[in-house]
Amino acid sequence: MLPNKTKAELALNLGRAMAELRVLLRQQIQEKIKENGINLTFEMLEVLSCLWRRDGIIQQEIADYTLRDKSSLTYLLDNLVKRKLVSRVEDGNDRRNKLIFLTQEGLALKDQLYPWAMEVYQAASEKLDETALETAVAVLSQMTVALKKP
Repeated sequence: MLPNKTKAELALNLGRAMAELRVLLRQQIQEKIKENGINLTFEMLEVLSCLWRRDGIIQQEIADYTLRDKSSLTYLLDNLVKRKLVSRVEDGNDRRNKLIFLTQEGLALKDQLYPWAMEVYQAASEKLDETALETAVAVLSQMTVALKKP
């Protein structure tokens, strides 16, 4: 019989499982994008997804949402601007900031890409009930709060 695992060991296992899940989700969504001939990376899709939820926000808000540093986000935004999927507009309240807006092309991609991503998440959660997912989200949120600096 195996000895009981400590909470730290269980948390370590949870972290590894989350990392593995993220890799698999990324691979499957990227595969769907490639199969359909769309010239986007998963990271670009994450930025678009953020803007689909809330358009016209500053770069720092997108960086926070996508868990990226501002410099790597600048590179992603430059590529999205080149593809005419987003535009930068000077913030009237603070000239140091640029507001990031979806273009019509960027907004139109939502109808195509969002269902594919949801198919992957549906497949991942198919055998789980909502209560289990809600519990998992709550546990991860508590762990995140515990690690954030006061």
